[in-house]
Formats: sequence, C-alpha cells, structure tokens
Amino acid sequence: MLNYIKNFRTDEDGAVTVDWVVLTAAIVGLGIAVLTTVGEQADALGDDIATEMSSQGVKTDW
Repeated sequence: MLNYIKNFRTDEDGAVTVDWVVLTAAIVGLGIAVLTTVGEQADALGDDIATEMSSQGVKTDW
C-alpha cells in the first residue's frame, strides 16, 4: 500500500492534462474577449456603410 501511495504522488500524467485544459480555457476566453470588442465595432461600421449606400442613387439609363 505504501508503494502505491508513493507512485501516486510522483505520477505526473494528469498534470499535463490540467495544463492543457487551463491553456485552452485561456485561449478561448481571450478569443471571446477579442470577438466581443471587435464585433461591436464591426457591427457599427457595417451599419454606417449600409446607411451611406442606401442614401446613394443608382443611375439606370445611359
């Protein structure tokens, strides 16, 4: 039983998994933060472009 406890304490297989989960969560969180920030500005710019384009006339004859 003592040997099992020593092996369990020195085994680091799960530590790598935890590192990858934390790293992946950080990348996803950063991506969401960037998307939120840029998305609002892009949406506002798209609305401005749509307003400007709808106010322009289209010449249909030569």
